[in-house]
Amino acid sequence: MFKNCISVKKQLALFLFIFQAVFCLFAQELQWTPEGHAYYLQSNGQIVRVDLPESTETPLVTAAQLTPVGAAGPLRPRHFSFSDDAQKLLIFTNSKRVWRYDTRGDYWVLDRKTNALRQLGRDLPASSLMFAKFSPDGQKAAYVSEHNLYVEDIATGKVDQLTETGGKRKLINGTFDWVYEEEFDCRDGFRWSPDSKRIAYWQIDAEQIRDFLMINTTDSIYPFTIPVEYPKVGEPPSPYRIGVVDIASGKTQWMAIPGDPRNTYLPRMEWAANTTELLVQQLNRKQNESRLMLCDAGTGAVHTIYTETDEAWIDLKEAGETGYWDWLDKGRAFLWTSEKDGWRHVYRISRDGKTETLLSPGNYDVISLERVDATGNYLYFMASPDNATQSYLYRIRMDGNSSPERLSPAGQPGTHSYRISPDAQFALHAFSNHYTRLQREWVRLPGHQALEAKEAIPAEIERPRDTNTEFFQVTTADGVTMDGWLVKPDNFDPSRKYPIVFYVYSEPAGATVRDRYGIGRNRLYDGDMAKDGYIYASLDGRGTPAPKGRAWRKAIYRKIGIVNIRDQAMGAKAMFERWNWIDTSRVAVHGWSGGGTATLNLLFQYPEIYQTGISVAAVANQLSYDNIYQERYMGLPQENLEDFVNGSPITHAKNLRGNLLYIHGTGDDNVHYQNAEQLINELIKHNKYFQVMPYPNRSHSIREGEGTSRHLSTMFTRFLQEHCPPGGKLTTP
Repeated sequence: MFKNCISVKKQLALFLFIFQAVFCLFAQELQWTPEGHAYYLQSNGQIVRVDLPESTETPLVTAAQLTPVGAAGPLRPRHFSFSDDAQKLLIFTNSKRVWRYDTRGDYWVLDRKTNALRQLGRDLPASSLMFAKFSPDGQKAAYVSEHNLYVEDIATGKVDQLTETGGKRKLINGTFDWVYEEEFDCRDGFRWSPDSKRIAYWQIDAEQIRDFLMINTTDSIYPFTIPVEYPKVGEPPSPYRIGVVDIASGKTQWMAIPGDPRNTYLPRMEWAANTTELLVQQLNRKQNESRLMLCDAGTGAVHTIYTETDEAWIDLKEAGETGYWDWLDKGRAFLWTSEKDGWRHVYRISRDGKTETLLSPGNYDVISLERVDATGNYLYFMASPDNATQSYLYRIRMDGNSSPERLSPAGQPGTHSYRISPDAQFALHAFSNHYTRLQREWVRLPGHQALEAKEAIPAEIERPRDTNTEFFQVTTADGVTMDGWLVKPDNFDPSRKYPIVFYVYSEPAGATVRDRYGIGRNRLYDGDMAKDGYIYASLDGRGTPAPKGRAWRKAIYRKIGIVNIRDQAMGAKAMFERWNWIDTSRVAVHGWSGGGTATLNLLFQYPEIYQTGISVAAVANQLSYDNIYQERYMGLPQENLEDFVNGSPITHAKNLRGNLLYIHGTGDDNVHYQNAEQLINELIKHNKYFQVMPYPNRSHSIREGEGTSRHLSTMFTRFLQEHCPPGGKLTTP
């Protein structure tokens, strides 16, 4: 990469720039230029363009240009984006949290030709704008503020309000209600047409959803309530509509989408590779039937082109850089993912839905689609056919007859991730495993050669001799083979018996056994568990989203709290039988959210195995959680109520024999604090002794407030050490 004429000083400066750039890029969205061989980056208060493969840095926007008139300093972008011609810059700053993420704030536009810097929506409340984006022609910007959609002319500053809530607090335009955001990952709810003349948007009518009243008792002398539109399991969802508003006239044409919007969902919508049609995905209430529909943006006429069903549920496709659908052949076909053959694969679907081609055949799962190289006719995707705890980059020709080609180096076992350029020639590559710290490099594809030798990750990663973390598999008495990891104590002596602490989640929303750096570290423990003499371990059973095929992931259907809990317990027993240095009289378990639920169920259903548990923010009663998540995996309580009851911890609370510490934030909008109080009542009813720690007005993450994280760590550690004492004990002859 460096040429001989470049001075040592310049080489060092360039290397430092590359290191800083690579370090930052995985922490923020990597923004590629339209050509595909360069990207934009914030660097030293300015915005630069970096061209590959030389990583040549070209300043585009200076700190002075980012400084508003009369301001003491430049804006600090939380995010930025360029217009298609790169002549205008959209800056998101002063961001505020909406539930989980900072999705509202202030937006500014810089015209690079005139150096004019102007705030959008200046007459609207501060930090109220959401999801602002340029029109494709760069002449306008659209955004949402307080549930309404606006469009603003960049040159004149003229603002037009495109929607009206009619005074309804929960009529939501251009964004979503709580449950769509949490469970469908829907936040940005509007799309510019390719010709910049219209905007398609969601309207969610949460007026029909009952409010769950969050009670704030800490921020004023008199408590007050915070209403959240929250449909509990068994309750119908918020009705939806899809509208297309004409920018010139301000008139909206509503799409005539079939089906009852009170018993269906519409989680995906995009323009269908033209200016006249939309493609939408509709799910039925149980989320086991998916329909793809083309909508005429002018007339609202709708027809279904593709239908898929599953005996359990259908997972949604995540959005890529170009939207939910990757279009091929100038809009004549699109890519879609499905588990219809038992594995998660990529299919090519014709625009009319009549022809489909499997593009990734084989007995393996496509973990994620990373890049479509239409020019080279390749798909780039992550997979790991031989080890479900790892992840590697593959590519395959889009002919339906080829075999996948692994691009990640064979000598780097573990977890890889990539940010691939639009032309598929370059990628920002990150790698780690449980004994190798996270490393990053720029590589050229498909050969995977590092662009700079000094930053290259070694082709062969050596395993150190002194690591005390190991991955393993156990097969339970039920014939289920589970992946796991464990961290042995320092100075491990197999002639002694050590306490074991299990970390659990076990539900479809996440897996705990991943071969990456930092695995086996407990951030809640104040100290070093290995140094103190604990075995720390985790197991992934059926139902977790591991790349082991559809049957593995969906074995949990209607059996959350039963199948996953038995797998954990039987996995623990198999470990005890294999390793006699585990002290079965000192077994603890902990988890958060779904892991907190699993912790309770393990303590209550298998008290002969687990003596101590620390449960955080748990769903104690499945009937208290939201409809989209719980009904997706459990069905409808109106049809199979017994499954919800049998899988809920409160049903089994009477069996508690061990030591329980229950922790919950009273301001949790996700898993409501009512779960804690229902559980407490049930334990009191059966005269069970336990400890509880409520965190006033804290959310699901329990991270707000001075001293909170430290206090939580202290509580966790003291309780564990008291009830599951650390250290090895000599085996009795």
